[in-house]
Amino acid sequence: MAEISYPFAAANEFGGTEMVSQVQWQAMANMWGGDRVDFTLASESYASETLPFSATVINGRTVEIQPGRAWVGGFYYQLTSSATVNIESNPTERDRKDTIVLRADVTKGSVNLAVVKGQPSASPVAPQPQRSPGGTWEMVLYEVTAPKYDGAIVLSLRAPFKMPPAVTVPWNMRPAAEFMERGTFLYDMDNNGGDTQHEAWVGRDGYVVTRHFGKSRPYTPSLVRASNVPSSGFIRTGRWRWIAPNTVFFSVSLENTTTKAITNTGGSTSLGFTLPQAANANTGQVIQGWLHNPNYNSDLPNLASIVAFVWKGNATTSTSMHIASRAGLDEGYDTLRVLPAKSTLTFSGVYEADVFSE
Repeated sequence: MAEISYPFAAANEFGGTEMVSQVQWQAMANMWGGDRVDFTLASESYASETLPFSATVINGRTVEIQPGRAWVGGFYYQLTSSATVNIESNPTERDRKDTIVLRADVTKGSVNLAVVKGQPSASPVAPQPQRSPGGTWEMVLYEVTAPKYDGAIVLSLRAPFKMPPAVTVPWNMRPAAEFMERGTFLYDMDNNGGDTQHEAWVGRDGYVVTRHFGKSRPYTPSLVRASNVPSSGFIRTGRWRWIAPNTVFFSVSLENTTTKAITNTGGSTSLGFTLPQAANANTGQVIQGWLHNPNYNSDLPNLASIVAFVWKGNATTSTSMHIASRAGLDEGYDTLRVLPAKSTLTFSGVYEADVFSE
């Protein structure tokens, strides 16, 4: 029959079957999750000897492996007491890399520890694990460096571990995250419509939004260090979103539609604009923008590059804007002290925020 499905309470004429073979079980069980050690890395740090399947070299070329549990190729494995494997000698003049694996052998009907020997080479590469459904399936626990002339072997942990399952909440994800294990991804579905659908991570550094989904979020930027912002005719538009942990993409438009220039608060003080999230200032940051001034008002060009700085120092929610000096290239940049009449400032870019209060 072309159609086969399982497992059901009884076999039937429509292709449903009751019994599940080892091969069918593996095909089905692999849909539940990939190979991994059955241990959640939820603490901030671990000593290697406290992890499942921790290993030590004894008697030169024997590796002793401690108990642990794992899921390999759709089958569950338990090592209930310590076991040993031997690394073959390498008397050649070139190094070799081997692997210690958990090998699920469907034909044999078991999962067991095994060593896979590599080839000596000037640039040795560890053998890749076999992944053959219905045959041999391997998960690497350790990469073993076997130096030339039978030098002392070195173990490097390569095992994948279980992580907490991702969870979703209808709203108020931040307080819900207080009860999650480290290493948990959370998804806010925003079912009450008060925010944006987004993802967050609970990790060693604390809680952080990792990215927004769907539409970007609006915000209203303000012009700072300005003395005469009009009550009407000054159009402020902003969009932003988290695109990665502690990383913001944003865009800003500041449009002066009036016939009067907006000026600074005096002297060489620069105009600036507010950001949607406080910016990290450990090193300072630079954001590029443009001034569109079609009428050459305030004796400025019709189109000019504007650089917005987040100066090195304390985290801040505002920038300082600068424009190429009208005195010439040799003078570099001056502070932007005026937003001309009938002109628009546009900025967009990516910057590091200060979620972790660094």
